[in-house]
Amino acid sequence: MTEETPGFEEKPDVPSGATSDDAEPKAASEEGAAPAGDANQTAGLVAQLDQVRTALGERTADLQRLQAEYQNYRRRVERDRIAVKEIAVANLLTELLPVLDDIGRAREHGEFVGGFKSVGESLETVAAKMGLQQFGKEGEPFDPTIHEALMHSYAPDVTETTCVAILQPGYRIGERTIRPARVAVAEPQPGAQAAKAESSDPAPAEAADEKDNGPEEG
Repeated sequence: MTEETPGFEEKPDVPSGATSDDAEPKAASEEGAAPAGDANQTAGLVAQLDQVRTALGERTADLQRLQAEYQNYRRRVERDRIAVKEIAVANLLTELLPVLDDIGRAREHGEFVGGFKSVGESLETVAAKMGLQQFGKEGEPFDPTIHEALMHSYAPDVTETTCVAILQPGYRIGERTIRPARVAVAEPQPGAQAAKAESSDPAPAEAADEKDNGPEEG
């Protein structure tokens, strides 16, 4: 049975060539190095996060730009499609205008009857559904943008250039004029307005007569 020697305590083993005083500073230095490594790692993660955010912003901007370009492309294609459709319809209806003119003349002469009337009205209905609109009326002011004057005359009862006869009606599709109205126009009679103004104001002549005669003496 082993007996412990009183007055002696066991000490930890110390490597050869080193003392216990040398081991304590080394442990302290290792504990101080750990926070510095964590800081470097944190800085690296922050830098990577900034890079990811920058790349995400660039990709988001690219996506928004592509989306805007696509929307513009869709609007352009739709606009071109509508324009092509309008041109095709206008070309078709332009070819039908002589037939519509014949229908109008037949109606004026009382020949729009029977089967011809049924076919003619059906054709006019289809043309109207396709957007064809007729314009041009007697008595309306002459407008060179929608009227084509084929005949010209003077008239004392008009105050401006006026359409006095519709030789061929005009046609439009929406805002597009496919044929102007061909009309006969009348302008005010030269000098008629001056003569009318003089005849409607006799007061100056009466005043002049009174001035020439002067007051009568008693």
